[in-house]
Amino acid sequence: MVALAMRASAVEPAPEPASDQAGSAGSTGENSAEVTLPEIRIEGETPQQELREKNRALDEARDQRLLPKLGATVYGMDKDDLDSLALGKNTAIDKVLLQVPGVSYDSAVSNPDFHVRNEYANVQYRINGIQLPDGVSGLGPVLETGFIGSMDLLDGVLPAQYGLRTAGVIDITTRSRFANGGSVDMYGGSHATLSPSVEAGGSSGATNYFLTARYLQTELGLESATPGIDPLHDRSTQVKLFGYGATLLDSTTRLTYIAGGSQGHFQIPNVPGLVPLGDFGPPNLSSADLDEHEDDRFAFGILALQAQRGNADAQFSVYVRYASIDFIPDLIGDLAFNNVASEVQRRSVLEGTQWDGALHASSAHTLRAGLTASVEQTRVGDLATVLPVTPEGEVLPQPFTVNDEDSCVGWSVGGYVQDEWRVGEEITINSGLRLDEMRQFVSAGQWSPRLALLWHPAPEFSLHAGYARYFTPPMQAQATPTNLALFRGTTQQPAIELDSPVRPERADYVDVGLDARPVPALALGADVYAKRADDQLDDGQFGQAVVLTQFNYGHGFSRGVEAKLRYEGERLRAYANVSVNATRAKDVVTNQYLFTDPAEFAYIAGHYIYTDDDQQTSASAGLSWRWGAAFASLDGIFGSGLRAGFANLDHVPAYTQWNAMTGRDFLPWGAREPLTLRLSVRNLFDRTYLLRSGTGIGEFAPQYGPRRAFYLGLTQVF
Repeated sequence: MVALAMRASAVEPAPEPASDQAGSAGSTGENSAEVTLPEIRIEGETPQQELREKNRALDEARDQRLLPKLGATVYGMDKDDLDSLALGKNTAIDKVLLQVPGVSYDSAVSNPDFHVRNEYANVQYRINGIQLPDGVSGLGPVLETGFIGSMDLLDGVLPAQYGLRTAGVIDITTRSRFANGGSVDMYGGSHATLSPSVEAGGSSGATNYFLTARYLQTELGLESATPGIDPLHDRSTQVKLFGYGATLLDSTTRLTYIAGGSQGHFQIPNVPGLVPLGDFGPPNLSSADLDEHEDDRFAFGILALQAQRGNADAQFSVYVRYASIDFIPDLIGDLAFNNVASEVQRRSVLEGTQWDGALHASSAHTLRAGLTASVEQTRVGDLATVLPVTPEGEVLPQPFTVNDEDSCVGWSVGGYVQDEWRVGEEITINSGLRLDEMRQFVSAGQWSPRLALLWHPAPEFSLHAGYARYFTPPMQAQATPTNLALFRGTTQQPAIELDSPVRPERADYVDVGLDARPVPALALGADVYAKRADDQLDDGQFGQAVVLTQFNYGHGFSRGVEAKLRYEGERLRAYANVSVNATRAKDVVTNQYLFTDPAEFAYIAGHYIYTDDDQQTSASAGLSWRWGAAFASLDGIFGSGLRAGFANLDHVPAYTQWNAMTGRDFLPWGAREPLTLRLSVRNLFDRTYLLRSGTGIGEFAPQYGPRRAFYLGLTQVF
């Protein structure tokens, strides 16, 4: 068990040594042109060892020569770091990220249920350097933690190869196996949780592969709407699959194929004690008996070709992604309590391609360039059952349906060029220029310069500073226009009949950070950043359907500071992170109809308010240790509270949550591979805390953090 740390590679079975610059923005930038691939055959190596070394070298060439993270703030984790968390590899990927500086916890409805530096979402996932396109705002993460070999979170000033979603980049390197084998895991406990999973991998000739599958059933699928131990109407079943394969065409060329998918069924938690509005249905209807639910699907496939020829590196990929959500209301109950019952469907098919290339022109200059292009077809439908309203304002108990449908075929194209200039041994300057163009419900484009300075005066110290111009398009499925005319004279007629189309966000970003290692076992770091945005994007759940809709504030800004610490001893490892941030915005300029209170809308037009995802202080900490075959860990998070109330002027109370784990490896019956027993406790001190009050902008119902729960895991390696 180890604490969070950056790793150079995720290749198994041999573990990689931790980088001296874990979490540093400059650690991937020095000597990026010096990575060389191994010879075709190393004397004394087995075929599996040879295959492993060639793939390791190609991984390093991709991460250091082709797509280095120059100028970004980087915090890294590997498979051992994931295993050291209290819930181990059964920790959802979004909960893993809560242990990273600047990441705060939100409910699953927010999708993703975390925020990077208080941004509304605006994160992208990359798998082996290839961007995985957005979904359509489903519930919960679509990726399984078990396939992750290493994972970096990049934020701050990103180099020019990163466009579109720029609050954070979750850069995942898949696990690889070369010796045939795998594991079977059985995990379960409180809330009727049962989650078996299986992993298998190996190699055959020039090909290695890795497969994983997980099933989950639980009575705590989403955050509970009540503070009690047992939530009401919160059952979920989920299936996640992932497969990876890589074939060496020769020692400098690799073909990679990746596929994955998830399917989830979610009951929507109920809030007891609500009183019907009185316009429809029986007056004594119980809100605890509502039956809303949602079905989500996500699938993707990636094919990538990576090659190195002399001083040149390149990777070309094509990908396809399908995503859908189906929200099914409780027809009678939603009409009684909300005067509307919306059945929402969203469908999206996206196809795209990505090319990245690098030319190591000299010892001082490395030139890089790339192109991305994608086409997305979306179809969004809202079959709303509403009640008529007379001109005098009387609501009639005569429901009828309104079908608001729209579809769009949109596309985006992006390209970049950049130069890595190594000025002597200590200084690197990375400059780039990016162009993005989009055509969907609106058309727009932008040139975006990037500039970063990295200074390494000594191996134990580094500093980075930079500026980036960002261009963030809205998510097509969340920015679909609504036909307001269909809802006039009904209980869904908006108080503010303005529906300007959602626009892309344009922002300027600066970041300065340093990393130091005063002694070999101790690493320290800090970052200061600021962002100013026009047409700042945000989203929320505006209505009873658990789906997100985007809008723009006219102007916004964010500023903050982060600090991180990590200790790596022989048996004990520990980490601690803290961030302080303020994110504010004013003047709603698109999709204005979402705001139902004219007084609040008018207030926002003239005042900077805290955005609903703003949390002033977030922190995380953990430690892990091992004695021979026994191990244990403790990890926790702290939040000062997300926003609440009129115009987000208030916030919910601060909270903490600690999780603990202990376990042991066994070799029963003379087995060669270990059998691992793990006991985990979530929310060790059983703190009851409110995550969302349901009173802030874009909130519909309260959500509470999870209560204390016990889980037992049993893993057999084979």
